[in-house]
Amino acid sequence: MDAGVGVFGNKAGMTQLFMDDGLCVPVTVIAVQAGNVVTQVKTEGTDGYNAVQVGYDQVADYKITKPEVGHCAKAGVPPMRHLEEFRLKEASDHAPGQQLKPSEMFKEGDVVDVRGTSIGKGWQGAVKKYGFSRGLMTHGSKSHRQHGSVGAGTSPGRIFPGKKMHSQMGNETVTARKLKVMRVEDDCIIVKGSVPGKRGNLLRVAPAKIVGKTC
Repeated sequence: MDAGVGVFGNKAGMTQLFMDDGLCVPVTVIAVQAGNVVTQVKTEGTDGYNAVQVGYDQVADYKITKPEVGHCAKAGVPPMRHLEEFRLKEASDHAPGQQLKPSEMFKEGDVVDVRGTSIGKGWQGAVKKYGFSRGLMTHGSKSHRQHGSVGAGTSPGRIFPGKKMHSQMGNETVTARKLKVMRVEDDCIIVKGSVPGKRGNLLRVAPAKIVGKTC
């Protein structure tokens, strides 16, 4: 369960900041576009759990479905492309239509969890994906980069689920935890280190679940 309500943004790219002591720190700039508006507030009494639904990326109404347009209109907000909930332990004091500003929710020195979709690398073999050792490249070897045996044929006569084999690599939901906030404004959030995905990727920035040692 998340520690609090967060905001959304798009990965703008990486750069570096120089600290007062001369240390060069790699950082990622998260651009915040129009959106981050509360579209619905759920409570344990009405929905069985406490949550705040946030809409992001304002678009024309014809670019989303009519039910989504009506849902946003009910909250008194423009059509939003992305709608997602932030689960809470206790009831929230947020209200539908409320604008969430990063500068009011985060400050320099805070630690956040940033979630996004990692860069897809296509269909890869076991050598690249899992670091398997390759076979002989000479002397008539017919197994160079194959993963080798996957199990006995008679018993059990099948491949167990979870076997490390060639498959899609990347394009997964990844969370970078406990990233330190270096700078924050209403239109951007700068965090220390890297975040998942490529430029333009949608990112979910929320307070870290456990505030401890930062990276």
